[in-house]
Amino acid sequence: MDIIGEDYSDADLHGQVWEGRSFVACDFTEADLRGVKTSGCTFTECTFDRTDLGESSHTATAFRSCRFDRAVLASTAFTSCTWLGSVFVDCALRPIAVEETDLTLVGLSGAVLRKASLRGLRLREANLEGADLRDADLRDADLTGARLLGCKLAGADLRGARLDADGLVQATLRGARVDLDTAVAFAAAHGLRVG
Repeated sequence: MDIIGEDYSDADLHGQVWEGRSFVACDFTEADLRGVKTSGCTFTECTFDRTDLGESSHTATAFRSCRFDRAVLASTAFTSCTWLGSVFVDCALRPIAVEETDLTLVGLSGAVLRKASLRGLRLREANLEGADLRDADLRDADLTGARLLGCKLAGADLRGARLDADGLVQATLRGARVDLDTAVAFAAAHGLRVG
């Protein structure tokens, strides 16, 4: 079922269950999507400005090139989803559960994800500039090509995570937990000669 260009702004869609639906260029501005459950849905170039998605759950759902501006995603769960190319601006993201989800090219500049569990997630080329990821669980996460200028990773668990040299120099890593490979890469990125 393809839904194209539909205007859902200010709509009360609280608690609905959607399966296998495809939304293209739809506007969910200020819509009430609290408790919504999606499974196998696709949202492409949709707008979620000031949308309340609190306590919603999403399984195998794709949010492609969507915009979330001041949206509420507190107590929301994403499992086996993708946020490819979506942008989040000033959103309420805590607490949030994200498992087996692809965040490639996602825009989370300035996002507050302190103590979030992002273990094993794909964050390739994500924009995390100025994001607060202090004490976050990023074990085995792929941060290759991610923009980390001013990203706060103090106290984060980065064991097994993949980071570029630029990220190791640009992010604040004081107190972060790393494995030996990352420690050596960090030293090399800062101009130290190991060995």
